Amino acid sequence: MPTADPTLTEVNARLLTVLEKRFGDAAHALAPDADLSERLPGFDSLAALEYVNAVEGEFGIEVDFVGDDVRYWFSTLERTAAYVHERIEDQAA
Repeated sequence: MPTADPTLTEVNARLLTVLEKRFGDAAHALAPDADLSERLPGFDSLAALEYVNAVEGEFGIEVDFVGDDVRYWFSTLERTAAYVHERIEDQAA
């Protein structure tokens, strides 16, 4: 029996864990709609790419760097969670 897709809350928690591994306590204090590049010290373009790669690995999804607006979707925890949740649902369909 396949496991159920994670809820948006579960996705959010796992994303926060991904960010905490790299940014520690600064990530733990993030508001869901906070701009990551403004709120996380060192969240530059390389860190953003590493974040996208970590998210892909964590959830077993593939991000379309050409077709998706990665700068938009991966700019806040809230947007990333929505993106990931949608990709997981798309894979299940």
